Amino acid sequence: MKKIQMVDLKGQYEGIKNEVNQGMQEILEETSFINGPHVHAFQKELEYYLGVKHVIPCANGTDALQIAMMGLGLKPGDEVITADFTFAATVEVIALLQLTPVLVDVDPETFNIDPEEIKKAITPNTKAIVPVHLFGQTANMDAIMEIAKEHDLYVIEDNAQAIGADYHSKNEEPRKAGTIGDVAATSFFPSKNLGCYGDGGAIFTNNDELAHTIRGIVNHGMYERYHHDVVGVNSRLDSFQAAVLRAKLKNLDIYNEARKEAALKYSNAFHGNEHIQTPVRTGDCDTHVYHQYTLKIRNGKRDALAKHLQDRGIPFGIYYPIPLHRQKAYLDERYKEEDFTVTNQLVQEVISLPMHTELEDDQIKHITDTIIDFLK
Repeated sequence: MKKIQMVDLKGQYEGIKNEVNQGMQEILEETSFINGPHVHAFQKELEYYLGVKHVIPCANGTDALQIAMMGLGLKPGDEVITADFTFAATVEVIALLQLTPVLVDVDPETFNIDPEEIKKAITPNTKAIVPVHLFGQTANMDAIMEIAKEHDLYVIEDNAQAIGADYHSKNEEPRKAGTIGDVAATSFFPSKNLGCYGDGGAIFTNNDELAHTIRGIVNHGMYERYHHDVVGVNSRLDSFQAAVLRAKLKNLDIYNEARKEAALKYSNAFHGNEHIQTPVRTGDCDTHVYHQYTLKIRNGKRDALAKHLQDRGIPFGIYYPIPLHRQKAYLDERYKEEDFTVTNQLVQEVISLPMHTELEDDQIKHITDTIIDFLK
């Protein structure tokens, strides 16, 4: 059995090596390092894949979130509602822009933001909702879009973990995660389902005016060289990363299918175990792309299991060990522990297993057997 990796980027590279290397060589020969042909081609290819009018590449996923909020013209003091159970980047950019983050609890089954908790958190100062499509599955966008419409709020999708997932609306044909709200942000961090070999990100929107504004923001506020029409930042996807992403985008559906197959094998192995809750999928098989395969371990055994796996050289992740409302940077007297009962339980129970496109059956069996034996 090969050594088990949490993410096997080297194995994935072997399958796209020729195309990636060719793209790198082209860039070196053309010296087209910034906004070169590979960047423009990737933008168009991703627009086509997602079925969205505008993709604006940028330097990383955190920038993408920040730039999306800047593009919407949110002002200091405006309240932005998002999930307590997620990575800090989502709330980080809200604070950086001097907006007011409002954290709410999540659904105990999907781990995504709970629409009922969003409703409770809305005030006259609320201007936007940021649903995070956590671990590879979209939040309840029908409910979120209805809330946003009723209260005239923007919806900014944090799609860093769910690129390629479909959302089956009750009113429309399936749409790709990240194409439903006013604007979306994604990350191309190497471990993502669509990842580059460094940092990278993008913003998606179907709004022509918003796309125009964002294109200026990512380039120092310029639409014409040395004419700064809006306050901007320096956030561009470099050509080398675009070349990698072009090679991977062609294979994204194949990669996601491999993740789904691995997730099914995990879940079948754990079926019926009273100590384990496997990931809950809310729709058809195309609605979850398993950026993470995350279990809930009941009866207080999660930390002991983590130690057991560590001792046996099996990698794992605990995403996330501390809820945002308890993080020193985001403490706020508005937050009451009783408002975060689900999140507070999840941080004690969740554990994510190796999940990538190169997982082999004997590796999955070794991982599942080790966990089942320990939890007997």
